[in-house]
Amino acid sequence: MNPQQVTQQALYKLQVARTLLGSGMVQPVRPDKAVRSLAALRRWGPTPAAAYSGAAIRHPDRAALVDERGMLTFGEVHARTNALAAELGRAGISVGDGVAIMCRNHRGFVEATVACSKLGTSALYLNTSFAAPQIADVLAREDPAAVIFDAEFAELLGKGAAGRKRFVAWHDAESADDPLLDDLIARGDRSELAPPPEKGRVVILTSGTTGTPKGAARKEPDSLEPIASLLSKIPLKAQETTLIGAPMFHSWGFAHFTLSMPLGSTLVLRRRFDPEDTLRAVSQHRATALALIPVMLNRILELGEETIARYDVSSLKVIALSGSPLPGELATRAMDVFGDVLYNLYGSTEVAWATIATPAELRAAPGTAGVPPLGTVVKLLDDAGREVPAGLPGRIFVANDMMFEGYTGGGGKEIIGGMMSTGDVGHFDERGRLFVDGRDDEMIVSGGENVFPREVEDLLSDHAAIQEAAVVGVPDDEFGQRLKAFVVPRNGAHLDEEAVKQYVRENLARFKVPREVVFLEELPRNATGKVLKRVLKSDE
Repeated sequence: MNPQQVTQQALYKLQVARTLLGSGMVQPVRPDKAVRSLAALRRWGPTPAAAYSGAAIRHPDRAALVDERGMLTFGEVHARTNALAAELGRAGISVGDGVAIMCRNHRGFVEATVACSKLGTSALYLNTSFAAPQIADVLAREDPAAVIFDAEFAELLGKGAAGRKRFVAWHDAESADDPLLDDLIARGDRSELAPPPEKGRVVILTSGTTGTPKGAARKEPDSLEPIASLLSKIPLKAQETTLIGAPMFHSWGFAHFTLSMPLGSTLVLRRRFDPEDTLRAVSQHRATALALIPVMLNRILELGEETIARYDVSSLKVIALSGSPLPGELATRAMDVFGDVLYNLYGSTEVAWATIATPAELRAAPGTAGVPPLGTVVKLLDDAGREVPAGLPGRIFVANDMMFEGYTGGGGKEIIGGMMSTGDVGHFDERGRLFVDGRDDEMIVSGGENVFPREVEDLLSDHAAIQEAAVVGVPDDEFGQRLKAFVVPRNGAHLDEEAVKQYVRENLARFKVPREVVFLEELPRNATGKVLKRVLKSDE
């Protein structure tokens, strides 16, 4: 490296250290505990195994998680996952094997993940809204040695899990047809384990909004720098309480689980999202952070001011959002209710994160995706791979420490100059804030003009009588393609097709006015809140 690069690297390392210190992650601790914690980190590396081993040393009696079955301390989670790892090993699961995990948000998800880390096995997270054929396809392609699942999914797993070791994580009955994690933990050896010769991988599945879900493999990080990147924009603090409403099997919920480990955060988990119960849990446990997807936030706001006011949620310092586009109107409305505590992360399963919008940025420029956090570079490139001039739209490319290694079935995202495509198109404003215009494969050409549905969707979402909207491109004899809008009216609102068209006509160019408007009670979504546009198009 030349002297300038050395200086830049030193400054970056200093920013990382300041961020970690500012989060409270590094705190004074009794010397003997400090030595043992550092030894655990050296032995295990920055993995879930190390995080819970270290937390059990530093604060064994602090609450690690709270779910419908009660509270577990860090000491208890560490001991229980030692036992679980030992019993899974006795069952024949070893280093390098894959373990599929199909669990809702509860202790079983956490304990299965930590046990896999202690064994050196790769964890494959299955979407809890998958249908049986999707599950069978994914399991056949990924070929895990075992499946850990909630009893409610036993029938769905049927064919796909045939011939694999099966273990039940959550069950409502007193017994099940397969071994229970609770029984394995009860009889397992809780002694300290030797680290495996290699770390397992984490495989998160893509949403499958445009086709078959793909496995996105990502190795465990080699340092705490990725955590510092997120903490540089989202002010999470050590030893506080986070309620994860977003599904943990997907990138956003999993990210907050990952962040909670080195911070020593208490996790509040609920198997199913309920808007009022979420407020109740925030109030009861004095949660300081709430991780949601935008549709969940919208459902909370739909409860109305009177219901929301019943719960004291003044403890919240962060409402963190990701997983699907955040309309500017929703962000503003939420901050008017809960205060300026909203943070919105834009990224993908493949690139992890690209930008993060802070409350100030969301106030100043509703709809923005924000700016890149520490250690992340975002560029907009044209079709020839050249960076576009300021103010013009381009394909979004990202470089950071957590880009995925490739799809487990082969292939990956386009990479140019070490930067990976998100598959989206966007533009920067004069302040360097990113705006995502839409998927690069969603752009339509109408009468010779390029149109991205996102712009029309955002406008429709701003309408007082519209709860949410989705827009797709459809063939048109005159213009080649036109837009078709699917609109969900707010409760009690009366709206007709011509009124919607006129609203768009008054605010956007003529070629962006939908040819047709369809009214729905709700938009089809997957478990992470993304609108399933292929389902809308299939109705054509």
